[in-house]
Amino acid sequence: MNPELTEASILIRPLRAGDEHALYEAVRESIAEVSVWLPWCHQDYSIEESREFVTSREIASQGGEWYSFGIFAKESDRFLGGVGINFINRVHQLANLGYWVRTSEAGHGVATTATRLAAKFGFEQIGLQRIEIVAALDNIASQRVAEKSGAKREGVLRRRLFIHGESLDAVLFSLMPEDL
Repeated sequence: MNPELTEASILIRPLRAGDEHALYEAVRESIAEVSVWLPWCHQDYSIEESREFVTSREIASQGGEWYSFGIFAKESDRFLGGVGINFINRVHQLANLGYWVRTSEAGHGVATTATRLAAKFGFEQIGLQRIEIVAALDNIASQRVAEKSGAKREGVLRRRLFIHGESLDAVLFSLMPEDL
């Protein structure tokens, strides 16, 4: 499965060999903002980590356990960030959806559009009935993306996330096919 999904000026597609440098540059640009919430994005992030991530995502998607997409500007092919579906539960037909956008593109609707595209993929191609977005209680920007994508806030989960050695409360949002 190698989908390319587009809406407005945004394209999402699976990461592939050749995306490593664009991923690396976007991560390096965004360390100050993204690393607070996503520990894989750290001060010493290397090109080798980008290579390993791209390779591992290709393998994971072949097994149907994790789908990672790069977010690109449709016209210029500029790498804007990432969106993915993971923790897929086939028994209950649900999964988690996460996203990040490079700092210079934040606040322009990129994450919202990519979230809707990835959710559509999850519902139509994987057969999911529910997609969950979990955002740290203090991660207001991520919560806004979830709301703008059509997700419904379901509540606060105590100690749901473990980030940088600390247990954090998180807000749970859900998307159903009819929310799109």
